Amino acid sequence: MPASTQHTPSYLLLEDGTYFDGISFGQKGTALGEICFNTGMTGYQEVFTDPSYFGQVLIMNNVHTGNYGIRNIEAESSGIKVRAVIGRNLEDQFSRFMANSSLEQYFKDQQLVAIDRIDTRALVAHIRQRGAMNCIISSEITDQTELKRLLNQTPSMEGLALAEEVSTRKNYEAGDSAAKIRIAVLDLGIKQNILNCLIERGAHVKVFNARTSFAEMQAFNPSGYFISNGPGDPAPLDFAIKLVKDVISSGKPLFGICLGHQLLALANGIPTFKMRHGHRGLNHPVKNIITGGCEITTQNHGFGIDHDAVINNKQIEVTHINLNDNSIEGIRIKGKPIFSVQYHPESSPGSHDSRYLFDDFIQLMKN
Repeated sequence: MPASTQHTPSYLLLEDGTYFDGISFGQKGTALGEICFNTGMTGYQEVFTDPSYFGQVLIMNNVHTGNYGIRNIEAESSGIKVRAVIGRNLEDQFSRFMANSSLEQYFKDQQLVAIDRIDTRALVAHIRQRGAMNCIISSEITDQTELKRLLNQTPSMEGLALAEEVSTRKNYEAGDSAAKIRIAVLDLGIKQNILNCLIERGAHVKVFNARTSFAEMQAFNPSGYFISNGPGDPAPLDFAIKLVKDVISSGKPLFGICLGHQLLALANGIPTFKMRHGHRGLNHPVKNIITGGCEITTQNHGFGIDHDAVINNKQIEVTHINLNDNSIEGIRIKGKPIFSVQYHPESSPGSHDSRYLFDDFIQLMKN
């Protein structure tokens, strides 16, 4: 059973006027942001702490969330990054003896607003039909007119540059400092398990703030460059697009994931676009059209790269496609050791089908 014992009423209002009643879970208060949904059945803590979700209100489509509690070492960043959470049965009781706390205590500790007892299947079906939009959750405000007024002041995700808000404030290094493979990482909202996947393969990494110049990254004398995932619209990130162009000109290996994939496209004159409701979950089928193999992938993105522009770009080769909607999931630059994927090969949570991409990156640097 859902655990909220005080049963404080809470309200959810969507930009199109759709309204839901629920109960408060976690921190009482008000939260606004773009609504989106995740279809994964596990890995909720990794999802909540993924910086790519910054600024978004997340629907957990799985019926039960919180049933195995919270374990501190499973966080993907320094804390919760979602703006708020919507659930059907948000659980305060948990069964895992290794857990450090309950989900509700975790939300309270990090002051996260959530709403429980929502018909999430009906809500997700509505979002799939109507597309992404802003929403407001409140356990403080009961007047729909006031909720709507506050909601109307919330900016659209399209055109919103958010990567700098989740990037590291101070550059730092990790891994074996004596390693031959040195990777300069541009942090636009990187997940911890991406760094783990690089370090586990013998690399020494230095993580740089989003606004770092190419000259400063080059001074690290890296074997290659990595452009991370992150939140928001990639198009306004002129500083990051310029850096990617500089890396391309250097001739050294480059690997981009998610936002990094979109920035590689923009650096090559390929526009990005706001998707209807994005891809978020851990069971998205992707085909590697170079090898013919198929992968079950973890995804979290609300923007994509323009299909026709990629096909018409003679310098770019498509490497991966999404088998659900044929969207482009991977590209590489012909004749250069530079590639990117839209999905998350570190797969935390999710299948490890795509972790070979980290091996490919390491091999490019060794070559």
